[in-house]
Parts: sequence; structure tokens; C-alpha cells
Amino acid sequence: MKIFKNNESMGAWSNAMHKAGETIALVPTMGYFHDGHLSLMKIGREAESRMAVSIFVNPAQFGANEDLDAYPMNIERDLELAENIGADAVFMPDKEEIYPNGYQSYVTLKYLPGHLCGISRPTHFRGVATVVTKLFNIIKPDTAVFGSKDYQQLQIIKQLNKDLNFGINIVGAPIVRETDGLAMSSRNAYLRPEERESALSLSRSLEKAKKMVASGTTKSSIVKEHIREYIEGFEHTEIDYISICDPETLDDMETIDKPALLAMAVQVGRARLIDNTILVNLNICPE
Repeated sequence: MKIFKNNESMGAWSNAMHKAGETIALVPTMGYFHDGHLSLMKIGREAESRMAVSIFVNPAQFGANEDLDAYPMNIERDLELAENIGADAVFMPDKEEIYPNGYQSYVTLKYLPGHLCGISRPTHFRGVATVVTKLFNIIKPDTAVFGSKDYQQLQIIKQLNKDLNFGINIVGAPIVRETDGLAMSSRNAYLRPEERESALSLSRSLEKAKKMVASGTTKSSIVKEHIREYIEGFEHTEIDYISICDPETLDDMETIDKPALLAMAVQVGRARLIDNTILVNLNICPE
């Protein structure tokens, strides 16, 4: 497994692979790997003949008073896991390599960031779109794999790929959960033992909502109010948003008369947790 820390050497490896007739899958990460990350790497390993992983805690996607300085890291363990799963290359640039002195160019999307997490984190997706664009330009992958836990990010990257003509196969991987149902996240490391039960209110509320809609509830407001009351019944929880929206545009849906995305963000102690599912009304929308 090759380890690269600057744009030129990473790009040279990519160019050499393509020249040799190889194809490349990219798995962009911020490190501190868990089984969710490894599932993305397995998909990448199967999708193309070579697989590259990037590890970069992107400062441009953190807002003021967020956890940039405290974000968990264990590079030695990450490299061991990446090698064991079959990564051919790991790109580990530092901040100055990606954003050198005098850097001033950023990538923005007009509509998709104005929903869900983008409302309370107004600069977040500008940072995501910018670093992903740079990674695509440096590594030139044939396939890029992203988790669907951050559903909004996945839609933004798909739109970015389309709008800027990258021609990359964007793969959205299923959410990987702990045995108790909690969606895997590097930020789960922030949870104190007494906050774990509160964190489970997210995945459990998704299941409650799915049952409500499957049994015929069509008003989004009723579903949202029910799960809001459920989550707020737990200690240590502070809801950022609960949204039922169109899975492609992310526009709010008042009536669940077609498959709808239920997405939420909840602060549990120090951890800002997100989760989502697709709601299907069995009386209207066959699965």
C-alpha cells in the first residue's frame, strides 16, 4: 500500500495506474475508521481494479464552535485497517497541501445545501463540495463511494458530479449500524455511557415513523410531531431538525403520497448525530 502526502505524488500514481489500464475507486474519509468506512472500502475494492482512500479532516466544512480541533484521530490504526482491507493507496495531505497560503476558490451549489444540515451549518457543504472537487481532480477516480448516512451530502456530490461533468460513477453505500441500531459514526466516540440510550432515540424513532406511514398515516406533520415528542423524552437530546422531504430535491413534503426521506439531526451530549430512512406508504406506494 502506497502512502502519499502531496498532490503531485498522488496524482502521479493515479496517472500511472490509468496509463497501465487500471481503474480507480476512491473512498474519501476524515479518518478514525469504523465498520461503516470499511464497508465503503469493500465496495470500492470490488468496483474497480485499484482502490484509493483519502484521510483528511477538512477544516473548510467545520463552522465556528464545531469540533474541528477535537475530531477523533488514530492514523496508525486507520492505515492498518486500510491495508488489511486491500487499499492500494492512501492520500493523507495536510491542511496546507489542500488549502495553501492565498487559497480563495470554493465550490457552491445553489439549492441542495439550503435544506436539512445546511440550514444550521451554512458553510458546511461549500467545504464538502470544494474538497471533493479537489480530490476528484487530483485522484481522477472512475468510481467514488460515499455513505448514505449523510444523505444530503450524497445528493450534493451526485449533483456536483453531474453539473461539473466529472463523469465519475458515484456509489451510495447503505448505512451501517451498531448491533443496537445506532448508525455508525466517528462522533459516536464522544458519547458518554449515560448518553448511549438517548442516542438510540434516533434509529428507534425512524422505525416508529416507518410503521406509522406503512399503516396509513400520510400527514408529515403528524409523523414529525410524534417522533419529536419521542426524542425529546430522552435526556441529553437537542433536536436540530426533523424533516420529511423529497429524496431528490430535499424539498419539504406535507403529504407522504410517494416515497419520502425522513432525515434528522440531533445533538446528544457533545455528539451531533444524523440519521435517515425512506418512508413508504404501503396504501399508496408499492415497495
